[in-house]
Amino acid sequence: MLDAFYGAFSPACLALLGLWIVAVQMRADEVRASPDLSRRTYAVALFFALPGLMSVIALIDTGNPLFWRVSFAVIALVGAAVLFPVHGLPGGARVRNVADVVALLLYLAIAALAMVGGADVQRTVAVLLTALIFVGFNVAWLFLFTPLPPARPAGTERPPTAPVTEQQLTRG
Repeated sequence: MLDAFYGAFSPACLALLGLWIVAVQMRADEVRASPDLSRRTYAVALFFALPGLMSVIALIDTGNPLFWRVSFAVIALVGAAVLFPVHGLPGGARVRNVADVVALLLYLAIAALAMVGGADVQRTVAVLLTALIFVGFNVAWLFLFTPLPPARPAGTERPPTAPVTEQQLTRG
């Protein structure tokens, strides 16, 4: 197994996940105001979390190829299932759509190859995981620099109501 690769790759993925959480926090109002954007930011978090999780799992039992193969296949299918319904970030639609398709194909390829197994396949899966992180980084970059619709201030979802007068309170 590629112990040295996964030993370095997992902390890199989890560090990117931490940076992503900080980036989302910088735009928390916009993210909270949009269910679509909330789903997208979660999907981008999985670009970093799932490869990081796969990397940690790859190090658990390096002598048992079936363990990593099944784990990688399940995690990659979860990634594909979560990514599939996400429609992307506002703006940059062409790049975003290409990134979504590429990521979906990468997750499916990782799942398929993990079930095949073998030393050459392990190297190929490592390359595909690296490509997935690269795609995730680019989608995250778009998020940071794409103008988003302004978030409404909290409590403005409902139309304003007239204030309650003292007379209305004492009539009860």
